[in-house]
Amino acid sequence: MKKIIFSILFVMQIAFVFAQSGTGFTGKVVDSKTQKPLQNAVASVQNLGLTEVTNSEGKFTFKSVSVGSQMVLISTTGYKDQLLSVEVVAGKIVDLGVVVLEEDITQDQQLSLVTITDNDLGDDNSGSETTASLLQASRDVFNQAAAFNWGQARFKLRGLDNAYSNVMINGVLMNKIYDDRPQYSNWGGLNDALRNQEYTNGSAPSDYTFGGILGTNEINTRASLNRPGNRVSMVGTNTNYSGRLMGTIASGMRKDGWAYVVSASRRFANEGYFEGTTYSANSFYASVEKKINDKHSLNFTSIYGQNKRGKNSPNTQEVTDLKGINYNSYWGYQNGRARNSREKNVEEPIFMLTDYWKITPKTNITTSVAYQFGKIGNTRLTYQGVTNPDPTYYKQLPSSIISLYDTNTGAWTPGGIQTPLDQPIPAYAFDQAEALKNKFINNGQLDWEYMIKANTHQQGGNTNSVYTLYEDRTDDKLFTANTVISSQLAQNIVFNGGATFRNLRSHNFQNMLDLLGGDYFRDVTLYGNGPSQQQSDLNNPERHVGVGDTFGYNYNLFSNNYTAFTQFKFFYKKVDFYLGQTYSRSEYQREGLYKNGYYPTNSFGKSEKLSYDNFGFKGGMTYKISGRQFLTFNGVYMTKAPALRNVFNNARVNNNVTDGLASETISNADVSYVINSPKFKTRLTAYYTHIKNQTETSFYFGDGVTFEDPTTDSNVTSAFVAETVTNISKRNIGLEFGFEYPITSTVKITGAAAYGEYIYDNNPNVSVNIDALATATNTKPVINYGQALIKNYKQSGMPQQAASIGIEYRDPKFWWVGANANYLGSSYIDIAPITRTSHFYDDPNLSPGVPVAGATEARAAELLKQEKFNDYSLINLSGGKSWKIKDKTIAINVMVNNVFDTRYKTGGFEQARNSNYTQMDQDYTPHVGPSGATTINPTFGPKYFYGYGRTYFVNLSINF
Repeated sequence: MKKIIFSILFVMQIAFVFAQSGTGFTGKVVDSKTQKPLQNAVASVQNLGLTEVTNSEGKFTFKSVSVGSQMVLISTTGYKDQLLSVEVVAGKIVDLGVVVLEEDITQDQQLSLVTITDNDLGDDNSGSETTASLLQASRDVFNQAAAFNWGQARFKLRGLDNAYSNVMINGVLMNKIYDDRPQYSNWGGLNDALRNQEYTNGSAPSDYTFGGILGTNEINTRASLNRPGNRVSMVGTNTNYSGRLMGTIASGMRKDGWAYVVSASRRFANEGYFEGTTYSANSFYASVEKKINDKHSLNFTSIYGQNKRGKNSPNTQEVTDLKGINYNSYWGYQNGRARNSREKNVEEPIFMLTDYWKITPKTNITTSVAYQFGKIGNTRLTYQGVTNPDPTYYKQLPSSIISLYDTNTGAWTPGGIQTPLDQPIPAYAFDQAEALKNKFINNGQLDWEYMIKANTHQQGGNTNSVYTLYEDRTDDKLFTANTVISSQLAQNIVFNGGATFRNLRSHNFQNMLDLLGGDYFRDVTLYGNGPSQQQSDLNNPERHVGVGDTFGYNYNLFSNNYTAFTQFKFFYKKVDFYLGQTYSRSEYQREGLYKNGYYPTNSFGKSEKLSYDNFGFKGGMTYKISGRQFLTFNGVYMTKAPALRNVFNNARVNNNVTDGLASETISNADVSYVINSPKFKTRLTAYYTHIKNQTETSFYFGDGVTFEDPTTDSNVTSAFVAETVTNISKRNIGLEFGFEYPITSTVKITGAAAYGEYIYDNNPNVSVNIDALATATNTKPVINYGQALIKNYKQSGMPQQAASIGIEYRDPKFWWVGANANYLGSSYIDIAPITRTSHFYDDPNLSPGVPVAGATEARAAELLKQEKFNDYSLINLSGGKSWKIKDKTIAINVMVNNVFDTRYKTGGFEQARNSNYTQMDQDYTPHVGPSGATTINPTFGPKYFYGYGRTYFVNLSINF
C-alpha cells in the first residue's frame, strides 16, 4: 500500500513540475532611458502566430512554444522594435532577462514633413489633404524611407491617392464621404496623444476593416494605452508654420479604474515658407476611460482642431521667372498689414464613445458611436463687372502683349491668328511688354486699397460692392456607429468582422465675409442671356447681400452609407493565409435651397435618390521559408462607389446627375520577399493595380474661351465650366525595396528604392457643363467632347522613381546623428484631357467640326506632349541628444532638409483654356524681339507648384 501511495505521489509531483515548467520563455521589457517597465508591449513569435502582452511590471511569458530556434518580435507604440533569436528547450521556461526598447523618433520627424499647397487645400470644399497620406504608423523600412525622405517631394506610395487608404479612430472611418479622403487637420498637432497607431500595408488584412488597397491606419485613443507621464515640447521651423507648443498629460490606469489623457497644442506663423502664407492652428484633446470590470471598459474621446492657413498660388513659368519660386499672388497689403485672399479654415470637432467588451478570453467586441460637426471654409475674391484683381491675370503680364498680338488686325486679341513670318510684331509692342514687366516686378501683389476705393467711390447713395471677399462653406453633420468583433475560433483560426453606418447632412453655400468698404452686394451673375438667368435665387430676386449672408449657391447633400465585412485568418507551421469579404451600400441625394436662374426647373428641392451597391473579396498567404524569411502574397478584387463630389457634377446650381457615372472596379495584387532578422531587415515587393470607371470633376472659369454646343448651334464666350471625365482607367505597376543593416552596434545603414509606371490605360470621355448655355428646354447644358486620347499618358503629381541611402550613428550616451541622400525622378504634369479630344482641331471662327486650316498632326503632337519635370537630388541631415535628470528626460531633435537648397517642381497642371489648336499654336509660337532673340513665353502656359528649399526643424521636449 505504501508503495502505491508513494508511486502516485511521485507521478503527481512529476506532472506538477512539468505543468509548472512548460516549454517556452519569459522576459521583461523596459524603457532604455528610464529603465521603467513598459506595459502593453506586444511580444510575438514570428512563425507561430503566438502573441502575449506585457503586464504592469513589463513582463511576458510564453508557455507552449515549439522546441527549437524561434524569432521573437517585441514592439510597442513610440519605440523601435526589438527582434530576438531564442532557443526554446523542452520542459524549460527560458528567461530572456531584460529587453530594452529605444524611443522611436519618427513621430517627431513627421512634424517636419507636411507640405501644404493650394492643390491639397482645394477650393471645392473637399476639405481633404493629399500630402499627409505618408504620415503613417508604419515601421516598415521602405515606408519610413518613403515618408521621411521622399515626403517633401510629394511621393505617393504605389502612385495612389489617399482616397484608397482608410484612416480610422477606434474603428471609426475618418475618410470624408464627399471625396473619400481624410481631413488630417481635424486632429493635427496632437502627435503625442495619438501615438497608439497600427498600420496595415497595402491590401494586407486589418483587424478593423476590409480596408483599401493603399493600407489602413488605425488610431487607438483608449486612455489606458497611453504611457503615464507628462510631456511638453517646443518646435521651431520654417515650413508651413514657424512655431509649435504642445503639452500632454497621461495618467495611465489608476487603482480606482479611471484613466485619462489631456493634450493641447498651438501652431503659428506670420508667414510660412511661401510669401503671405499665414498659419494659425489650435488643437485640444481629451480621452477618459472607466474600467467597469475585468470585461468592460468605456472610453470617451473628444478632439477639437481649429486650423486657419493662407494658401500659395500655382504660377506659370513667366511669373516665376519674374518674381521667384516663393512668390504668391494671393496676398497684398491692407493698412500696412499683409492679407491673404485665399485662406482655408477648418473647425470640425469630434466626439466619440467607445465600449470595449471582452466577452470571453478569446472574443472581444469594440463598439463606437461618433458625432462630428463643424465647418470648412475656403475664401476668395469675387469681382462683378470689373477687372480680375489677381496680379497674375493674363492681361497684366508681359506675354499678353506679345503672345496675343494679331498681326492681321494690329490688335492684341485672345485667339487672334498670328502670321509672324508674313508680318513681324512691331517694336513698340515689345516696349509695352517691357513696361508691364517692370510694373509687375515692382508691384505684383493684390491691391486691397484699390478694391476698397472702387467700392466706395461710386455715384449715388448706398454703394454696390463690385469687389468682395467671401468663402465657399461646407457645414457637415456626420453620425457614425461602428462595431468590430475579434474572436479566436480555434488555436490556429481568428475571425474578424464588423459593421458601420454613417449618416451625413452637408450644407454647402457661399458666405459673405467682407464687402470691402461697400454697403451691399447684388446677388446676381453678369453672365447670362437675360435677367432671369442672372438670378442666384428666383424665389428671392435682386437680393442685396450683407456680411454674414448666404448668396450665390445654397444646397444640402445627404448620404447614408452601410458597410459590413468578415475576415478569417489561418495560422499553420509553414503557411498562414486569410480570406476577407465586404459589402457596402451608398445612398446620395441633393436638395437645392435656391431656385437658380439658369436652372429654374431642376435646381430647387430634392433630387432623385441614388444608390450604389458594392462588394469586395481579398485573400493572401505567407509562406514561411524559415523563422527569418517569408514570401507573402495579397490579392483583392472590389468595387467602390463614386465619391459624392462626382455624383452631382454641378451641385452648386442644379440637381443633374453625372452622365456615365459608375462604381469603380479595382484589381490589386502584390508579392513580397521578406527577411526579418536581428542583423538584417529587407523587403522586396512587386505590385499591380488596375482601377476602372474612375470619375474626375474639375471647375474653372474659361475667361475669353468660346464654348460651342453642336446640338443647339449656340455658343458662349467666358463662362464657368464644370468639366467631368468619366470611364477613366489607370494602371499602376512597380517595385518597392528597402533594407536596414546595423554595421556595428552603433552604426546603421538604410536604403530604399522605388520604381513605378503609372499610366492612363484607356481613352476616357470628356464632357463640360456650361451654365450660360442653359435654356428652358435645355436644362442639362452638357457638351460631350467625346474621347480624350490620353492612353499611355503618365499619371501626375508624384515621382514615379525614387532612391535613398542613409547612415545613422547612435551613441550609447543617447546622442545620434544621421544623413541620407535621395534621388527623385519621372514626375509629370497634370494634363488637360479636353485638349486631347477631336474638338481640339475645330476652328473657333467656324462651325463646330470644321478643322483648322493648315493644322498638322506633327505640330499637334509637339504642342500636346506631356511635360516631364527635371529629376533632382535632396540631401537631409538629422541629429539629436537626450538627457536624464532625476525623473525627467530632456531631448532635442534637429533636422535640416534639402541642405543644398535645391529648387524643384512638385506638381503642376495644364490650363484648359487653350482648348483648340489655333489658340495653343499661337500661344507657343516663337517671337523675335528687337534684339533678335527668339523666345516662347505662353500666356496660358502650365501652372506649377514648387517644393521647399532648405528647411530646418528643431524640437525640444521634456518628459516628466
